[in-house]
Amino acid sequence: MTLGSHISPLSRSYIEQADVVFLLVADGITEQWLQQMNADVRSLQPYYQTGVSRMLSYQQMVAAMLAEVQLNKKVVGAFYGHPGVFAWVPHNAIAQAKAEGFAAHMEPGISAEDCLIADLGIDPGTYGCQHFETSQFMFYKRTIDPAAYLILWQVGVAGDRSLAKRSTDGRYRQLLIEVLAEHYPLSHQVILYEAVTLPIQQPRITQLALAELVSAELDPKTTLVIPPASKMIVNQAILDKLAALQADDQNNESC
Repeated sequence: MTLGSHISPLSRSYIEQADVVFLLVADGITEQWLQQMNADVRSLQPYYQTGVSRMLSYQQMVAAMLAEVQLNKKVVGAFYGHPGVFAWVPHNAIAQAKAEGFAAHMEPGISAEDCLIADLGIDPGTYGCQHFETSQFMFYKRTIDPAAYLILWQVGVAGDRSLAKRSTDGRYRQLLIEVLAEHYPLSHQVILYEAVTLPIQQPRITQLALAELVSAELDPKTTLVIPPASKMIVNQAILDKLAALQADDQNNESC
């Protein structure tokens, strides 16, 4: 995610030794930094076009990468964050390469989720953590637990069905609020989070009431974090059965 500090030695060696490197990064500075590692670095950013479905752009990116693979070149795709998190292109490029008989694999990276956990001081193991892409969360009926954290990714394009918008407005967000209001009071405090991509930046951590989301300033990379709004409900029936098992274990040990 962050220039310089979030790349593993192994990933760097793959970039340096590749015949061609395709990259999709957050800013031009990171792109220039990667260009110093390899003589043939090609940005995938030009495949994005205003008003064109991102799915078409993704398919073109995969085709460009596979064209070089099919020439038996050593090809690396360098994506900011974790290449497998909210990333259609890396998964499908690898799957297609394997289907054509080429060796291909993914190296893990540091994702926005990892940065979120560190910056917000959240331990997913304390209350549990649920993750959804915001539009998918709106399109389908999902069962959520308000006693756990709820993390909605790409809230800036909430409700976009065209895959062509860079943002959606308050009308779309109001529908998201309606869905969330079934589980959370409108006064419930939520967090807008954005990870940093440059070491000189500070993460965005904005607290506001759920109702205020409708007019909040959002970016395509903004993540909505909803802390627990209720307490976990004890499953007494299971606890009683576990107590009985523990008693049996103790009796067996004493025999």
